[in-house]
Amino acid sequence: MELATLAPLLVVVLFGALAAGLWVGFALIAVGLVAMVLASSAPVGMVFATKVWGGLTVWDLTALPMFIWMGEILVRSRLSADMFAGLAPFTARLPGRLLHVNVMGCALFAAVSGSSAATTATIGRMSVPELTRRGYDPRMVIGTLAGSGTFGFLIPPSIILIVYGAATEQSIARLFLAGVLPGLMLAALFSGYIMLWSRLNRARMPEAEPPTDRGTAIRAALRLLPVVGLIVAVIGSIYAGVASPTEAAVIGVTGALILAAITGGMSWATFTQALRAATVTTCMIAFILAGAAFLTVAMGYTGIPRQLAAWIAEMGLSQYALLAALTVFFIVMGMFLDGISIVVLTVSIILPMVMQAGIDPIWFGIFLVLVVEMSQITPPVGFNLFVLQKITGQDIFRIARHALPFFGLLVLAVAILSVFPQIALWLPGTMLNR
Repeated sequence: MELATLAPLLVVVLFGALAAGLWVGFALIAVGLVAMVLASSAPVGMVFATKVWGGLTVWDLTALPMFIWMGEILVRSRLSADMFAGLAPFTARLPGRLLHVNVMGCALFAAVSGSSAATTATIGRMSVPELTRRGYDPRMVIGTLAGSGTFGFLIPPSIILIVYGAATEQSIARLFLAGVLPGLMLAALFSGYIMLWSRLNRARMPEAEPPTDRGTAIRAALRLLPVVGLIVAVIGSIYAGVASPTEAAVIGVTGALILAAITGGMSWATFTQALRAATVTTCMIAFILAGAAFLTVAMGYTGIPRQLAAWIAEMGLSQYALLAALTVFFIVMGMFLDGISIVVLTVSIILPMVMQAGIDPIWFGIFLVLVVEMSQITPPVGFNLFVLQKITGQDIFRIARHALPFFGLLVLAVAILSVFPQIALWLPGTMLNR
C-alpha cells in the first residue's frame, strides 16, 4: 500500500480505537497490527511477541515502579502539611507572599514523587483551603497550583523521563540531571510572575502576615529537612555516580517509608493502598510501553519514519522552525491525550527527523516534557484540571482560564530552552566530565 494512503488510514485506526474507549496500549497494538498486515509480509505474531518482551525487559524500567511507589507513599504521609508550614515563614515577605508556597511546594514534592497529578493533588489538598481562608485571590490560588503541578513531569525523578529514556534508549541518569536546571528556571518564572502580578494588583492581595520570629523560622526550616534530605539522597546519589537510577529509586522508597513512619502517616492499610496504587499505575504504563514497542517496529516496516525524516530534511527547515512546528503539534495532541501516551505514541516517528536536524536527543527529551507539561492544563483532557476540579468543585474550563498565564510561561520556557540549550545540557555534561 502507498504511504500516502497508509499513513492517513493508521491515523483513522488510532483515533477510532481511542474514541471507542480502547485502552491506549491496546490502541497502539491495533495500529501496529494494521500496519504490519498492510505493509509487510513478516510474521506478525513472532514480531509482536519479540518486541513486546524486549520492550518490557529493560533494566532501567525497574526504576519506574519504585519511583511511583515512593510518590504514592509520600502522598499518604503528612509531607504536604510539613512543607506548607515549613515554607510559609520564608515566603511571607516576598511580593505575592504565600502564593509562592504553591510554586515551591510543588517543586519540592515533584522532586520526590515524579508525578504531575500526584504533585497537584498533594499540595492542593493543603494549600487551596488554607490560602482561600487567608483571603488570597481564588483565581491566583488555582492558577499557580495548576501551573506548578506540572513540575512533576520535569523535575527528577520524573516518571515521563523514565518512559522517554526507555523508549529512545537514552541514559535515564542524564535525562534526570538535564531536567534539574529547566525545572528551577520554570519555578523562577512562575515566582517572578507572582511577584509582578501582586505589585500590579495590590487591592486583590490580603493583609500582610504578622512577622515571624527567628525561632519559628528555624522550626519551620527543620520541617523541610526530611524532604530536602530525600531529594539530595536520590538525585545526589545519581549525580555522584554512586547509584544508578534504579538503585536511587530503592533509596527513595526506603527514605519515603522511613519518613512516613516517623510522621505517623504509615499504617498497614496505607502501606497496602500505596502498593496497590503503584501496581495499577505501573501496569497501565507497561501496557502503553508494550504497545509502543510493537508500534515502533511496525512503523519501521512501513517506512513512514524514514520518509517523514527525509521529507523534513528536503524542506530545509531550520532547527527553530522545526521546534516551533513540533510545539504546536504537541499542544494540539495534548488536548486529547495524556503526557505519557503522547511520548510513546510520537517519539518513534519524530526522533529520527529530530536527530536528522542535529538536535541532541537528551535536550529533545527535556523540550518534549516541557511541551507535554502544557497538556496537563489544556482542556478537554488536562489531568491537573481534573484534579483541581475535584478539589475546588469549579468548572474545568474556568480552571483552565485561571491557568492560562502559566501556560504562557511554559511557552516562554520552551523558547528560552531553545535559544539556550545548555540550560538542559550543562549539568549532565559536568557529570560525564568528572
